[in-house]
Amino acid sequence: MCNTLQHIATHCNTLQHTATHCNTLQRIATHCNTLQHTTTHFDTLQHTATHCNTLQHIATHCNTLQHTATHYNTLRHTATHCNTLQHTATHCNTLQHTATHCTMTRSSHDSLGGKLYAEAPM
Repeated sequence: MCNTLQHIATHCNTLQHTATHCNTLQRIATHCNTLQHTTTHFDTLQHTATHCNTLQHIATHCNTLQHTATHYNTLRHTATHCNTLQHTATHCNTLQHTATHCTMTRSSHDSLGGKLYAEAPM
């Protein structure tokens, strides 16, 4: 009988030892699941961060393009003013040229005694 009880006690110890190992393995499995879940979240966060960096890069390009467009509009406005001034300068030159001719014609007219053309001597 003692042998049987001792044999049962040995089995109990073995079962208890096995149960302890099972609990340890179960705890390790829970940690593995937690780590796997955390890794999935980390990958998602890393992917999101990559998208954020891309969006920030695009926003920088947009700001640069907007700044360039503003400069372009300013230059286009200035070019329009330059064209207007150039057109006005051309008119001024034409008027100045006409005035010079008028002055020369008037001067010739006055020196001829008010006659536009000198009469040929007879």
